[in-house]
Parts: sequence; structure tokens; C-alpha cells
Amino acid sequence: MVSCANPIPRKPILGKTSTFLQESVMFNKIMNKNEEKAFMAFMEKDSLTDYVASPYGFWFAFNKKKEDSYLPKIGDQIFYTYAVYDINNAVIYSAEDVGEQTYIVDKQEIVEGLRNGLKLMGAGDVATFLFPSHEVYGYLGDSNKIEINQPLIFKVQLIKINKKNESN
Repeated sequence: MVSCANPIPRKPILGKTSTFLQESVMFNKIMNKNEEKAFMAFMEKDSLTDYVASPYGFWFAFNKKKEDSYLPKIGDQIFYTYAVYDINNAVIYSAEDVGEQTYIVDKQEIVEGLRNGLKLMGAGDVATFLFPSHEVYGYLGDSNKIEINQPLIFKVQLIKINKKNESN
């Protein structure tokens, strides 16, 4: 008879809610604002270059632009090189350190900012990208020369694009 009784549901124990999420959001807003101010100061010093805000959340400028060039599409193989600088324009990794890179567009993993920046370039283009930390190595850094939450400047040259197929 005892086993046929209806079970009594247990009520959840309410504990204090953590403010960690709110603090994290506030920290990121302040960090993003500081990075934006640093980039604005950088662009003001480099007044001869016309930087444009991208739809991806970073700024860029073409140092060399070929007119009417083909832009990479999903599955295309691209060959490029780049150099990485800190916000004071000091070299972190030179183009020689990095060497020529290959990338299959949207089929391989590279840092988000570079992935999106390469899509804006044609073969022969040279561009400077100002990436906020969340677009590159974020809160991890690269465990070598790039610090955590470090905004970076990438100077990229897109050498060649191999189209996936002729229908592109």
C-alpha cells in the first residue's frame, strides 16, 4: 500500500544568482570601446590612408587595389601572405616569419578577421586590416607573441586565387 502513493515533487532550491555574466558583458563592452578608441587614434595618425568600416566589425584600407578583380568564393583556394603588428605598429610576426599561406575559402579554419578580410580582396591586392581582439586571437592569444585580448593590425597581400570551378 505504501508503494502506490503518489510521489511528492521536490521543489528546486533557489540560490543567489551570480553576477559573473553581467560583469563579463560589462568588461567586454569596456574593452571593445577602448580598442575602438585606440584604432581611431591610429587612423587619425595615418591620415593619408582612407580606412573603411567593414560589415564584419573591423576597419580596412587598400594599399594596392586592382580594379574589377575577382573576389574569392566558397571553395576557392587562395595564396596569400601577411604580417602582424600591434596597435603601435610594431612588428609581431613579419611576412617572412609567416611565409606564404594557402587557404580554401570557408573550408578551413583561420582566425575570423582574416577569413572575412580575405573575402574583400582580389588577386594582387594589398590591404591593411585593423582587427579588434575578438576578431583574431581573443581571450586566448596565440600562446607565443600575441597577448590575450590584443587588437592587431594585419598587412595582407593576396597573391593568387584558384577558382573552385569555372562556374564561379
